[in-house]
Amino acid sequence: METSQREDQQRAARRRRKELLEAADRVVLRDGPGASMNAIAAEAGITKPILYRHFGDKSGLYRALAVRHTDALLAGLRAALDAPAADRRERVERTLDTYLAAIESRPQVYRFLMHPGEEPSSSEQGFDTRHSAPLLRRMGEELAQVIAERVVLGDDGDERARIWGHGIVGMMHAAGDWWLRERPAPRAHLVRHLADLLWGQLAEAGDRTGGPGF
Repeated sequence: METSQREDQQRAARRRRKELLEAADRVVLRDGPGASMNAIAAEAGITKPILYRHFGDKSGLYRALAVRHTDALLAGLRAALDAPAADRRERVERTLDTYLAAIESRPQVYRFLMHPGEEPSSSEQGFDTRHSAPLLRRMGEELAQVIAERVVLGDDGDERARIWGHGIVGMMHAAGDWWLRERPAPRAHLVRHLADLLWGQLAEAGDRTGGPGF
């Protein structure tokens, strides 16, 4: 009986947490980096202390939102890599385009995640920019795993896959951040030029036998 009650409480807590994250998302879509705990609590129809009770503090809420959006982005990147394509170059371009399309379609979310302290509200300090670095590291590790699973890279393959993974993520982030702010060229042009930059040894490496292909 106690176990069943505890499980019901845990399910209710997870459901409530999801509802609060959805309320936070609505505020982030509206306010971007200027999203505040006060605004999020108001959107959810609760007081700020209750919001803190669920997430601990602003950092806890930021991390929860970051995981939510990073999970969705990584799923999209993997889907782009695994979708039928004529050749590896097309897969590379599709993956780059998936990332750029994601930040273009929800720029306020992107700015909140990557530049959270950019526009602090007048009533409270903004989110700490230091928390954006783990998102890029996680994406780098995930992409390294994808590369290692798909491509033959020789005796130092694991090392090379990790370096390539983090390097590609760094390139996508830096180029995408600049492009989103300045819009110097159409997205398709940026995709093509970044793919040109990546091509080199990636074009020459063979697919792993029995792997998912790249």
